Amino acid sequence: MDTYITMTAYGRDAETALTEAADKLAALEQLWSVTDPNSDIYAVNHGEGHPIRVSEETSELVSFALQMAEETNGALEPTIYPVLSAWGFTTEEHRVPSETEIAELLGNVGYERVRLEGDTVQLDNGMMLDLGAIGKGYAGDLVAQVVQENGSTSALLNFGGNIQAIGTKPDGSRWRLGLRDPFTGGTLGVLEISNMAVVTSGNYERYFIGEDGKQYGHIIDPATGYPAESGLVSVTIVAGEGRLCDALSTSLFVMGLDKAAEYWKQHPDFEMILITEDGEIDLTEGIADAFTLDSYHSNMRVNVIEYE
Repeated sequence: MDTYITMTAYGRDAETALTEAADKLAALEQLWSVTDPNSDIYAVNHGEGHPIRVSEETSELVSFALQMAEETNGALEPTIYPVLSAWGFTTEEHRVPSETEIAELLGNVGYERVRLEGDTVQLDNGMMLDLGAIGKGYAGDLVAQVVQENGSTSALLNFGGNIQAIGTKPDGSRWRLGLRDPFTGGTLGVLEISNMAVVTSGNYERYFIGEDGKQYGHIIDPATGYPAESGLVSVTIVAGEGRLCDALSTSLFVMGLDKAAEYWKQHPDFEMILITEDGEIDLTEGIADAFTLDSYHSNMRVNVIEYE
């Protein structure tokens, strides 16, 4: 999962629940890692155009990725890995690829060409899957299920900023999550939730400065092959499923404010908090009362997105 993970659970069998949750997480990592030669995804990516049999969890993950790619008109692109690699975001050897190189690599990008039939996945030779944009969220859902099956009704799972909240705190109050200020790194405000997942995406953590002095972030716009420049610096999604939060935090970041707002009005099964480059906050009406700015940021402009 390439991140620090903290899991806290309450209840009589909480320790057992977390042990099994950690085991489940390790198993999923082995299935979905892009770099592990024994993983399902590695096998698919190196299948040289042949159909590859994968586990049930992997086929379900790929199916969900393709579904969300279609719903977002390709803003979520599970085959963007070759482009991501060219920028060095998978190796940390950062560079700015040439326009010619990006154009050639985009020829191997296109979720429509992924063939999923039952438990087999087939890619055109040269294409590669990277499910990092939804893998942690999907894992969060599966791990939360393990925790609940072991009797814990109060737990907080933190997968490097991907939050999965089970129930409420033991005292019955809602979980209080600090939302990061993408400009200063401090806390922007507090979001109160219960029994929900929360995922934030932004280009302020993983980026590099090119020789031209420009900052290049890790969220790639599949339409251009370049880091997304959508006017947003942070997108936080709140929903019942971590997989949905993960997929939308990335794709709505690519879309930008106006298209993200339109998408929300057509798919009202989530809430969102968007922070723009000019320092304004746009959030959906269903979550407005659950978010409180801290006193230091009380002068920031907050716009509530409403159904029309």
